[in-house]
Amino acid sequence: MNISELKPGTGNVNLEVEVVSKDNEREINKYGRKLKVANFTVKDDSGSIVLVLWNEQIDQVKEGGKIKIENGYVNEWQGAAQLTLGKFGKLEAI
Repeated sequence: MNISELKPGTGNVNLEVEVVSKDNEREINKYGRKLKVANFTVKDDSGSIVLVLWNEQIDQVKEGGKIKIENGYVNEWQGAAQLTLGKFGKLEAI
């Protein structure tokens, strides 16, 4: 699968991508819990997309590194497609 094929609602996304950049981490309060969230821009030969990571996932990813995503899914936030792992996705540095 390539980034250019991803549309909001796409599930079971399996990709190997390069991490281009990381936006600032932020902390949010969701249902009384403090969570860390960060957006990363990732790319492959077909294009780029924002990857949203939470908590300990953030520390697994470095700018310029390559990662493998298994069972991710694409949602939409403020009109733009975003890739996320959700509860069932996996992330591995390669």
